[in-house]
Amino acid sequence: MLEPLGLEPTVEAVYRLMLAEPGWGVREIAAYLGWRDDDVRDALDRLAELKLLHQGVDVPNRVVSPQVGLFALLARSEAELAHRQRQIEASRSAIADLAQTYGAVAGMGAEILERLDGVAAVRDRLVGLSANAQEECMSLSPGGAQTPDAIEASRALDESALARGVRMRSLYQDSVRNDALTMRHLEWLASLGAEVRTVAALPIMLVIVDRQVALVPIEPSDPRQGALVMHSHGAVAAMVALFEQFWSVGVALDPTPVRDGEGLSAQERELLRLLANGDTDESVSRKLGLSLRTARRLTATLMSRLDARSRFEAGVRAARRGWV
Repeated sequence: MLEPLGLEPTVEAVYRLMLAEPGWGVREIAAYLGWRDDDVRDALDRLAELKLLHQGVDVPNRVVSPQVGLFALLARSEAELAHRQRQIEASRSAIADLAQTYGAVAGMGAEILERLDGVAAVRDRLVGLSANAQEECMSLSPGGAQTPDAIEASRALDESALARGVRMRSLYQDSVRNDALTMRHLEWLASLGAEVRTVAALPIMLVIVDRQVALVPIEPSDPRQGALVMHSHGAVAAMVALFEQFWSVGVALDPTPVRDGEGLSAQERELLRLLANGDTDESVSRKLGLSLRTARRLTATLMSRLDARSRFEAGVRAARRGWV
């Protein structure tokens, strides 16, 4: 009933029970529902993320009343819906402007923006761009480990470009360091002269060729839909600036991740930031390019270091230590 507001059935069950029995703790709830204690704690973490539970290190759990908490969630959902509608309207206006600009210059043969529908069309265009590159290729590759097919498809093209003297700079997420096949491929690229770095998280897939053409996904959350190819000098310059910002903080390819004074890697700091923001395991997994199991393992390791019994408590303790 409350799932549209973000309360999964299991979380709603715990919320209703806490409203009925405000004095109950984890053990009483688990016993009543026939669950494991950890399952109840996961539900409590989710309630805390939704601001339906005041949860901290020094205070007991206290459920937020429906009059306050649920109406706040409803208002938030309505605001998000209104914001999304405004984004759609802004996109419609931007598309109209692009269509008008493209129509004005099409007769001169200057294509400002191209749309590629589907994975096959994107791969074909990437092959052409790589084959014609003369000076430099820059790329952001979010999503973690590369598939064997993707590695095999790019191997000959990358080797040919590097042999022609094309400078190749590639940014991946730190999670690729956990995949032996991807690491062997990247080390091979580096041995041919490619520059490879990693960062904790990347916003979108991006390819820039000779600072004249940039390719980005139509929908960043689903690259399978296709891509947009931009030829506009202004748009490409903006993409170059985005790449350089991430490149400047990237860590050169090395089997051992760099750790700071607190003994944390960049990936672990980013994970803590996501926990403090209330991101779910699935969201952390997606943003860091990790498998769900690996994301949960890293979260459990950090919780152990912080001596925290819940994700929310881990975020609180990390903030107190200045880790976030």
